[in-house]
Amino acid sequence: MSRERVILITGTRKGIGRHLVDHYLSRGFAVFGCSRGPMQDPPAGYRHFCLDVADEAGARQMFGAIRADHGRLDVLVNNAGIASMNHILLTPLSTVRRILETNVVGTMLFCREAAKLMQGERSGRIVNFATVATPLKLEGEAIYAASKAAVVSLTEVLARELAPLGITVNAVGPTPVATDLIRSVPREKMDALLARQAIRRFGEFRDITNVIDFFIRPESDFVTGQVLYLGGV
Repeated sequence: MSRERVILITGTRKGIGRHLVDHYLSRGFAVFGCSRGPMQDPPAGYRHFCLDVADEAGARQMFGAIRADHGRLDVLVNNAGIASMNHILLTPLSTVRRILETNVVGTMLFCREAAKLMQGERSGRIVNFATVATPLKLEGEAIYAASKAAVVSLTEVLARELAPLGITVNAVGPTPVATDLIRSVPREKMDALLARQAIRRFGEFRDITNVIDFFIRPESDFVTGQVLYLGGV
C-alpha cells in the first residue's frame, strides 16, 4: 500500500472544494473527493465520486474504495454545505430538511466512516466547516447558522470521543468567500456583514487552506476540539 498521505474532501465540484483539491494535489497528497454532480475537467491524480453526503450507502461504498486503493485515510475535510437566506416566516420545511441533511447528517456520517478507517493507523485529522453566521447571529440565516452550530457541537464532542484513537477533530469558520454560496445575497447585506468583522474584507481561499494546513500537520496532534473563526468576528 502507498504511504503518501490520503485526503478526502467533500463538496469538490467547484468553489472552495475545488480549490482544496488542487491545493492538496500540489502538496503530494492522494486526493479523493465527492459531490452530487461530476467535476468538470478533474485534475490528474484525483478520484471523484458522485454522491450525496447524506447517502449512507454511497458514502460506505466510497470509503470502501479508499480502503481498497490505499488501506488508509489520513485527512477528512467536510467542506460540503448548503445555505439559504430566508426570514424564518418565509422558510419552507423542505429547505430546513435539505440544509440539515447536508450540513449536519452529512458531516456526522463522514466523520463516523472516516474514523472507522483512520483508527487502524491510530492517527487521523478531521476538519469540519463552521461559519461566522453562527457567532454573528445573522438575520435571515437561522437554519444555516443552527446547522453549523450543530457542526460545532459535533466537532467538540467527537474531539473527545476520537482522541483515544489518535484522531483530532477541529473546525474552520470562514467569513464570506466570493463563491456561488453567496452570489444571491444582496450587496448591502454583504457590506453590513463585512463591517462586523475586525478585518473588513471577503475571505479568500488562501485564508481557509492556511487554517486547514495547520490543523492537519503531524505536529498539530495536540490541537483538537477547536473552532477557528476567520476575520476577527
